[in-house]
Amino acid sequence: MGIKERQERDREAVRRSILDAARELFVTEGYQNVSIRKIAERIEYSPAAIYGYFPSKDDIFFALAEEGFHLLHRPLEHPDPSVPPLDVVRKMLWHFYEFSVEQPQYFALMFVDRTVPSVRRVYERFAFARETKQELMSELQRAIDEGTIPKTVPPAAAFRLLVNALIGAATMRLSDRLSPGENADDIARDALEVTIAGLQSGIALRSHAGLPCDSPEDVEPLAVRATRQELS
Repeated sequence: MGIKERQERDREAVRRSILDAARELFVTEGYQNVSIRKIAERIEYSPAAIYGYFPSKDDIFFALAEEGFHLLHRPLEHPDPSVPPLDVVRKMLWHFYEFSVEQPQYFALMFVDRTVPSVRRVYERFAFARETKQELMSELQRAIDEGTIPKTVPPAAAFRLLVNALIGAATMRLSDRLSPGENADDIARDALEVTIAGLQSGIALRSHAGLPCDSPEDVEPLAVRATRQELS
């Protein structure tokens, strides 16, 4: 290994240690309560050294959020038109819930902490994450077109309701708000199925004015902005 390669490897190792320490501190202490100095103390580096990797604490969060959305992102490799669209919707949304189980720190940082900066500030970094939403919206539109969901249901409204149903169940599990004997997976599955059934029933939706899929205000994937408003 040459000198340049070794330097790059060492630099990446330091960057990784900064991100790992920051992620743990952000989740355990809250984003607003963590400083660059505190992150530096955790990895036994100087604050000046961290600034050599990230210009600000916000930039550390954006790097973590980008990692999290890459972990969450699972595009449809071979869309099969013979598969009922609601089955595809169920699969995609259940993967989202499983992400909260498998990556609880990323999930808490991305969807629960209300003090983190909005990814809309650097929305160009998260274009890849919008693909998942667009695929889910397409499947919801397919369900509407084939009559599985009434045509009166806007896909954007359906998307928000379905995602927020699972965010609620995931947050209850992460925050240990379940009663003895309750199963978070069962609650999440019921929330998903009840929401789908409600959409299929044609019930009038108050949240009918969904944002366009590619609106700048809708860059935060998977209802991040709506969830923060509901938790506030």
